[in-house]
Amino acid sequence: MSLEVRNLNYVYGLGTPMEKKALTDISFSIPKGQFLGIIGHTGSGKSTLIQHLNGLIRATSGEIIYDGRNIYEKDYPMKELRQKVGLVFQYPEYQLFEETVMKDVCFGPLNQGLSKEECEKRAAEALLMTGISEKYWKKSPFELSGGQKRRVAIAGVLAMQPDYLILDEPTAGLDPRGRDDILGQIRELHEKSGLGVVLVSHSMDDIAEYVERVIVIDSGKLRQDGTPREVFRHYKELEEYGLSAPQITYIMHSLRDKGIMVDTEITRVDEACEEILRVLGRKE
Repeated sequence: MSLEVRNLNYVYGLGTPMEKKALTDISFSIPKGQFLGIIGHTGSGKSTLIQHLNGLIRATSGEIIYDGRNIYEKDYPMKELRQKVGLVFQYPEYQLFEETVMKDVCFGPLNQGLSKEECEKRAAEALLMTGISEKYWKKSPFELSGGQKRRVAIAGVLAMQPDYLILDEPTAGLDPRGRDDILGQIRELHEKSGLGVVLVSHSMDDIAEYVERVIVIDSGKLRQDGTPREVFRHYKELEEYGLSAPQITYIMHSLRDKGIMVDTEITRVDEACEEILRVLGRKE
């Protein structure tokens, strides 16, 4: 099973004086269970792209293939697609509306036609997976902290048991601890359940730390596609797109410039520590 984008084009305001091309001939596939990062400067087309993945926006031309079927086929079950490809918008806590946390997370499964008992079972599992303990389930979601609200919103998507979880800037506005908590939970979900994850982020450090593959979007075009090491190796090109590399990349290049022969393709803090100790000839 995979989610594929084939020759995708999208034009805002087609046929009007405001016509503007947002996406140009984009093609890539996401195997089930992959943790993919999408990066690009503001206005590059990232959010427009991910809204195509579960049919919220219809392409001007091209195809989206889910599990071997083109979602633009006549009579395609779009409701089922949106249950299998779950999208969490930036600041998802603004979408919370029910009286209690449990009711909010049950909303999606209830719309799937499941029994109340099954909905509550799924909701409980999703809340625990996202780190929301039972003591919060009967509370209003509006009594929770910002990070907790965001976890509840993510749990609401997980309760529908999707194959893919798409997250648009899930840590925006959170402090470093809240950011690490949420991304850590998402990584744990990915590793334990085989859930496919698509993470859109402006933080190159988060991308380097959590994802296994990175796609770079610039001016509506796919510019790079590879592992974090492969993509951040070309950090000068990223700078031309209005992006940067993880801080560790710049530190390792600075050390190399000073004659300390470290691996400059390292992008993560733990790897950098090991590499520096290796170069210094120390095991610990």
